[in-house]
Amino acid sequence: MFNKFKAGSNYKLTLAVISLLMGLLLLGACGETATTQPTEATTTAATTSAVASQTTVNTTASALATTSITTAASQTIAKPTTSATTTSSVVTTASSSLPPVSPPGVGGPAPTAAPPSVGQHQVTLQVPDKYKKGVFDTPRTLTVPNGFVASVYTVLPGEPRMLAYSPDGQLFATETGAGKVVLIKDTNGLASDPVTFAEGLDMPHGLAFFKDPADGKTYLYVAEQGKVSRMVYEAGQQRATNRQLLVNNLPTGGNHRTRTIAFGPDNKMYVSVGSSCNVCEDAPLRADVLQFNPNGSGERVFAAGLRNAVGLAFNPTTGQLWETENGRDEIGNDMPPEEINILQDGKNYGWPYCYSNQVWDKDFNKRDQAFCSTTVPPALPMQAHSAPLGISFYTGNRFPSVYQGAAFVGFHGSWNRDTKTGYKVVAIMVQNGKPVSYQDFATGWLNPQNGNVWGRPVDPMTALDGSLLVTDDQTGAIYKFSYQGQ
Repeated sequence: MFNKFKAGSNYKLTLAVISLLMGLLLLGACGETATTQPTEATTTAATTSAVASQTTVNTTASALATTSITTAASQTIAKPTTSATTTSSVVTTASSSLPPVSPPGVGGPAPTAAPPSVGQHQVTLQVPDKYKKGVFDTPRTLTVPNGFVASVYTVLPGEPRMLAYSPDGQLFATETGAGKVVLIKDTNGLASDPVTFAEGLDMPHGLAFFKDPADGKTYLYVAEQGKVSRMVYEAGQQRATNRQLLVNNLPTGGNHRTRTIAFGPDNKMYVSVGSSCNVCEDAPLRADVLQFNPNGSGERVFAAGLRNAVGLAFNPTTGQLWETENGRDEIGNDMPPEEINILQDGKNYGWPYCYSNQVWDKDFNKRDQAFCSTTVPPALPMQAHSAPLGISFYTGNRFPSVYQGAAFVGFHGSWNRDTKTGYKVVAIMVQNGKPVSYQDFATGWLNPQNGNVWGRPVDPMTALDGSLLVTDDQTGAIYKFSYQGQ
C-alpha cells in the first residue's frame, strides 16, 4: 500500500511539474517574441526592388549647393573617444541580451544584385589586334544587358584606376602602379597610344578638372597617397607644368593608401582618406572625407566614420555627395554589407564602432549601441566583400531609359571570402534622388565554377559618345560598353 501511494503521488507531482515548466516556457517564448521582433520602422528602401525612372541631368547643380552641402568652415567633426566597454550586447529592452532580428539588408546580410531588368546576354569582348596578347590572347566573354556590346578601348600597363575628361575632351587616367597620369586622345572612336602627362607621383589615384573662381584658371587636380597637387591645364596641353602642392599632410601607409578627389557644386574640394587598418581607433584624418577650398586651404572633416571611401561622385540632379564604402573583414562571408552612402556635413557613419544599419560591432567591442544609434545608416547596402570602388552617374543619352540618372559602380572583388564575389560592374537604380536597388550590368571576370578571375573593374565613367568606360587595374584595360539596340 505504501508503494502504491508513493507511486501515485510521484505521478501527480510529475504532472504538476511538467505543467509548470510548460507554462514557463510558453511565457518565455512570448516575451522573447515581443522584444526581438523587428518593427516596420526598421525596414528601408534598400530592400525594395525597383526600377529607376528616367531622370534628366540638371546642368544647374551649382544652384543646389546652398541646400545640399553646408560649407561653414567653423563646423568640425569630433572623433569619438573610447568609452568603457559595456557589459551588455545590443538590446531593445532590459529583458533581452540578444540583438534584434533584422530583415536582409537592415542589420543583416544585404541582398545580392538583381539581374538586369532589360534582360541579359553573353557577348564576346571585342579586342583590337594590337591588344590580343596576354590575358586577351584568347577570346573573352562578358554578360551584359540586352542590346549592349563590350570592347577593349585601350590598355595601360601601369594599373589604371581613375578617369576624367579635360574640358577640351581629352581622356585622362591615373596609372597608380606606375606613378603617373596619362592622356588618351580619341579619333573617331579609336584611342591613341597613351601620352605621359605627369610622372614621378606617389600612388596617384583621384583626378579632377576644375576652374578655380579665384583666378579663372583651369587646373588638373591629382590626389596622391599623402598629398594633393594641381597643374594648370590649357586646351591641347600634353605635358604638365607649374605643379602646385596644395595639401601635404594626408596620412600615408596602412591598408588603404589611395585618395579620391571630387569638386562639389559649392566649389569646394573633397578628398577621401581611408583607414590604416581593418578595424581600429585610427589616427586623425583617417577614415574621413575632408573638405578644402580649391587652393588647399580651409581643411576640415566633412564626414567621418568611413572605413574606406574609394568612390566619390556628386549626384548631378540633387548636388549631394555619394560615396562607396568598403566594410570591415573577418566577421563572416556575408557581413557586414558594403554601402552606398549619401554624405551629410558633420555626420558620422559608424566605423569602427558600428556597421550597416547602426549595428554595434560587438566583435570590436568598443563604444556601445547608444553611440551607434547616432550614426547614419547606409542609403543602400550591397553584398559583403564586393569591394565597391569607383562610382559615376550616367550623364549620356544613349542608354535605355532605365539607366538614365542611374549610377554605375565597379566591384573590384573579394580577397578573403570563402566563395569569391564581386568582379563586376553594377548599376544603382535611383528614384527621387535616392538609391533603391542595384542590378548587374557587366559580369564575367569571375568564373563562379572554379573561382578563377581574369579582371578587376575599378572606375566607370560616361564617355563623350554616351558609352560607358570602365578601368581594370588587373588587365590594364579600359573597356567600352555601348548600346546598339535590341
